[in-house]
Order: sequence, then C-alpha cells, then structure tokens
Amino acid sequence: MDKENFTIACFSNEYIGDDAAIAGKMVFNKDIFAQNSHFKLGWLSLEEIGYKAMIVNFSDTIVMNAKPKFALLGLSLPKSFTPRQIDELSRGINRACEEFGVKIIGGDTISSSILNISVSVIGELKGRAVLRKNAKFGDLVAFTGKLGGSQKGLNSLLRLAQISKNSRFKKPILRDKFFYKAAHLINSAMDISDGLKTDLGKLLKASKKGAKFTKKLSKFELSSGEEYEVLFTFSPKNLSAIKRIAAKTRTKINIFAKISHKRLRQNARSHHF
Repeated sequence: MDKENFTIACFSNEYIGDDAAIAGKMVFNKDIFAQNSHFKLGWLSLEEIGYKAMIVNFSDTIVMNAKPKFALLGLSLPKSFTPRQIDELSRGINRACEEFGVKIIGGDTISSSILNISVSVIGELKGRAVLRKNAKFGDLVAFTGKLGGSQKGLNSLLRLAQISKNSRFKKPILRDKFFYKAAHLINSAMDISDGLKTDLGKLLKASKKGAKFTKKLSKFELSSGEEYEVLFTFSPKNLSAIKRIAAKTRTKINIFAKISHKRLRQNARSHHF
C-alpha cells in the first residue's frame, strides 16, 4: 500500500498535488527534515543539517517559479542538546536564509528524543506558475546538473566512510538562476527529491501523459534521491533559448526523453515509508 498517497488523499483538495500550493500570488510549501529518516547525527554537522533543512524547502518554492520570502520553523530538539549545539544548528539555518533572502517569522520548539526540523516556506510568484500537470505531447524532457552524487554519498555514509563537505548529499545545489530566467519557456517542472524515475512518474501522472526515453541513464541517475536538480519539459522550438540561458547561468542541461503516449513502467518504492 502506498501510504504517502493514501495520506495525501485524506486531505485532497484543489491546492494539493504539486511541489507547493498556490493561493493567488502566494506560494506555500512544507517539509519535515527528520533524524533517522533523512540523516543520522554524525553524518552531517549540525550547521550542515540546518542548512540542508532550509535548502530542500526553498527548492520546492523555486520550481513553482516563486521566490521564497518567509519561513516558519518547528524544531524538536533532543533534551541533551547544549546551547552551543543549538547555536550551531541555527547558524546553518540562518546561512541558508541569508543566501536566498528569506526571513524566519515564527514557529515552535519542543523537547524530543531526536532532532526533527519542520519548515514552512511562504513565497511569491515571479510570473506564471510552473506546474507539474502541464507537460505537452512532443515536449522534450530534461534535468539540470548531474544526478547520482547524493546516492553515492549516502552509500559511503552507510559503509561508515567519510564524504566531502561538498558532497551532494550534504550540500544540494539549487538552480534558481537558471529556472527563473527559463520559466517562461518551460511547460512543467518539479524538483528531483525521490529519484528521477519516481519523480518523472509523478509529473507524467499529473500531466496524464507518457514518455519515451531517448537516452540511456544509469541506475544512479534514475534512482538517486535528494538531488534537488530540476526535472522539466519544454517545447522543442524553445531548445535554442533554453540552451542560451543554460550557458549564461552555467547550468548543465540533460535531455533524456520525450513526452508521448508511452506509459512509464514504475516500480519504485515510496521514499517516505
């Protein structure tokens, strides 16, 4: 049973079903960054945990073509945490907010046995909202950057090995500069958080379309989660313009499929249960 989709269906309405909810010009999204689900203490420093918890939420706002403005924090902090540890965690949170121009305007803090960070982001649309559901037949399907690094980093940590401070698992790279410039040329998009194949399945389901792969991708590229690169579709007539924007923003673009009637085989498991 897919418990994630079952849970979402319990609250189903017209606002739910994309990376973020849109109400007028405002955009709202929320994620929980949880110990023993998304990370283990010792894998990342507390500053890295705070930074990543914010970045993954900003990603959801950006791929809707919105600018994150404000954030609300819900923190469950281990009883054993010292003021120094709380300060280290807050440094990462503040660093991410300063980088993207976001202000924390409230929240709640409780004592807990483990560290959980719940983040609600409020953003504002920069123009037309980019949704998952608007892929068109004939669209090219692409992703930004390079996939697989997050999974490789996770595998190293599971083997008790050390990873670089610049590992994609520790420090996602958001493509806000590229996306904001290219948004008017993009038909549908979402960020890659559960793995390319899983997230492509979500985009196709929302758009009621299929896809035919035009390029062979590796297992790591297809399955690596928490990459936060952008998965998007666009008309072939916009290819030259997309490439120009990618070059100006130093963003690698990988075209790997075409929107069609062909149904995508999907057997990936949920990442949330």
